[in-house]
Amino acid sequence: MNLARAFAESAEKHASRIALFHGDTEITYEMLLRQTTWLASQLAGALGVQPGDRVALWLKNCPEFIPAWFAVQFAGAVVVPINNFLKPDEVQFMLEDAGVTLLISDSSMAESVSKLTAARPSLRVWNVEHFADCSRSPPFAVPVSSRSQGDLAVLIYTSGTTGHPKGAMLTHGNLLHNIESCRQVLEAVPHDRFVVLLPLFHSFMMTVGMLLPLLVGGSMVIIRSLHPPKNILAEIFHRQATLLPAVPQFFRTLAHAGVPSDCPLRLCLSGGAPLPLEILTEFTAKVAIPLIEGYGLSEASPVVSLNPLRGPWKAGSIGLPIPDVELSVQDEEGVVMGDNQTGEICVRGGNVMLGYWNKPEETSKAIRDGWLLTGDIGHRASDGYYHITDRKKDMLLVNGINVYPREIEEILYKFPGVKEAAVIGIPDARKGEQPLAFVVAAEGTTIDEKALLHFVREKLADYKVPRRVELLAALPRNATGKVLKTALRQMAARAT
Repeated sequence: MNLARAFAESAEKHASRIALFHGDTEITYEMLLRQTTWLASQLAGALGVQPGDRVALWLKNCPEFIPAWFAVQFAGAVVVPINNFLKPDEVQFMLEDAGVTLLISDSSMAESVSKLTAARPSLRVWNVEHFADCSRSPPFAVPVSSRSQGDLAVLIYTSGTTGHPKGAMLTHGNLLHNIESCRQVLEAVPHDRFVVLLPLFHSFMMTVGMLLPLLVGGSMVIIRSLHPPKNILAEIFHRQATLLPAVPQFFRTLAHAGVPSDCPLRLCLSGGAPLPLEILTEFTAKVAIPLIEGYGLSEASPVVSLNPLRGPWKAGSIGLPIPDVELSVQDEEGVVMGDNQTGEICVRGGNVMLGYWNKPEETSKAIRDGWLLTGDIGHRASDGYYHITDRKKDMLLVNGINVYPREIEEILYKFPGVKEAAVIGIPDARKGEQPLAFVVAAEGTTIDEKALLHFVREKLADYKVPRRVELLAALPRNATGKVLKTALRQMAARAT
């Protein structure tokens, strides 16, 4: 079995059912499969895509994302989903690192795409507007993909502590394993309609918001606009959506918007970032729909654990491992810790990635004796529930998206006059966290904060741009010269 076969079987079984809702548009499984096989024939034909080739998807959430994603699988190639908030320089690194041969995008991103092709003339581009040609073409037979469960299906880039993102290699088997585990734990059925408001390039939404509903015969309700929140509620009611996966901050917004008692949702699923107790308490007090917290990471396809659907739900806990996935808490040497002892959360199971693309050393640091080291610090309580208390990695979570300070710091150092730079995360009620930069100017120079932030904004996605810049005479360091980010966090706390 592979993802192409699994989708084809689901589409043929549920041909007349609606697979996608997007505004007034309704797309059946039959039409979705037709679009997919049509593009797959284009990929394998005129576009010259070979099995194993990497094909990037640089798209905003749109109905075309789904047949484009599956068409790459039908062609036996590898999907490289690209964050649509990134700037061309950031995307260029991923394209080169992955050896991408073809980019699938749309006309709204033409200006950015032209910068990519100027820097990489060999890059071919296909726009999803060409799906209009599908209706004028005869139906294509469903191709039989020869890919196996051990073959690479998705190369998903995660921000790295080294300043450059790393490509997590997810196989067909990894994703099918995670989909089946999620199906069981969420009790997903063809009747379910999943709300899609988070970006589909994100591993959480790729698996839970797209692959899971489509492989069980359910539906995706793709939200067109996130503002104001009443638009989302209107779509949920209009399409009778039943499951809502989102990041914690959205549930606070939803609680404030007011959710009527006859809301069709049966479950709200919080992921992408830790669910603050304050948000859970506020939501539970105002909304009569279960909100349960889960945990995952791209390297695990991504879902790892979840508070049980039928309870008990433990506030502040990431719950229990999902079916056929193991969790443990280990020390630096790999010794498994006992209950209530603190260590690194580790994952083992068929959902764990092959490793990082072309980075054997990074892979060996991330996977030890079959266990994926998450970089999150926590413990298992005596009741078996897991809790995360800290991060081993120097990482921020902005709207559920990983942001590594090192990447921002490297850009800050490129600005004329910057002698030293350090970035930390500060709490933000709306986004979870935001970057805050501390900068030391070179002797005899003056740093213009606005000019510095403008410089960063030209190089990095907007969500990575520091909220503000604090100018210091020197960065606090320990005896060995390491920057004391704990001291910087204390300074930021006092400032607020």
